[in-house]
Amino acid sequence: MTDFPAGVRSLLPALPALPRAVAQLLLDEPQACAERSLGELAERANTSEATVARTARLLGYHGYRQLRMALVAYAAKAGEPDGERLFGPVSAEDELPTVIAKLTRDGQDSLGDTAHALDVDALRRAVELVGAARRVDIYGLMTSGLVAQDLAHKLLRIGIAAQAHTEMHVSITSALQLRGGDVAIGISHSGNTAEVIEPLQRAAEAGADTIAITGNAQSAITAVAGEVLFAAEGRGTELPPVSLSSRFSQLLVVDCLFIGMAKARKGSIEALQSSLDALAPKHHRGAKHQG
Repeated sequence: MTDFPAGVRSLLPALPALPRAVAQLLLDEPQACAERSLGELAERANTSEATVARTARLLGYHGYRQLRMALVAYAAKAGEPDGERLFGPVSAEDELPTVIAKLTRDGQDSLGDTAHALDVDALRRAVELVGAARRVDIYGLMTSGLVAQDLAHKLLRIGIAAQAHTEMHVSITSALQLRGGDVAIGISHSGNTAEVIEPLQRAAEAGADTIAITGNAQSAITAVAGEVLFAAEGRGTELPPVSLSSRFSQLLVVDCLFIGMAKARKGSIEALQSSLDALAPKHHRGAKHQG
């Protein structure tokens, strides 16, 4: 039986269109859906009872009754008197307290979903690849580009030659210089960002090992990555950016990769301490000037 909501979110990208719409409704309105009969849920989703029953089976439940029991348990666990309005995406009409509550819940759910779905064996292999790499290229765009820069900075601090690239032409130019023994990492929430997929593909063709960090296990980037690390998709917001919590999920994966590296790579702890010691006086002077 699939855990709700973590298991449902992890399966969502792979579902056919109609079941995916039903599953998204379950995630957006769990308390309301828990109170609906099969026919009522089908009407709310503008689909047939057969599609709802099929969705339940695709999500790993024996049928709608078992799915509804999972919804009831989750809704009861949520526990807030006005909890239902806190389950949906952030909207332009939400007051700041509701925005805070929704973003907090979404961040917590995304981190939990990522921990639930992250393949530990794939993470171990990624740690080994990066640890043995001569050079590491990291590709990301917009929010994922910030995560790429964070990972590159962390790797540099433990002595790994890493660079983050957030512009397609530079990414491809760099990827063409890679060879066997190098590693390329592509970070894309959707997994379908051409500006990330193309340089990752070029890096693979050049002989480098490739790793993808994505929220969509069925996306195009997984076809060009030797290892895939899942960072759960958040519920999102009706306001741009589409998903704020995807960054939290990606950063969790990045931190797991980095800590794995720091534990496994000889001299990493000493390198981190040296970095802290070298930067500490500068931070102290900066704080003194600000005072």
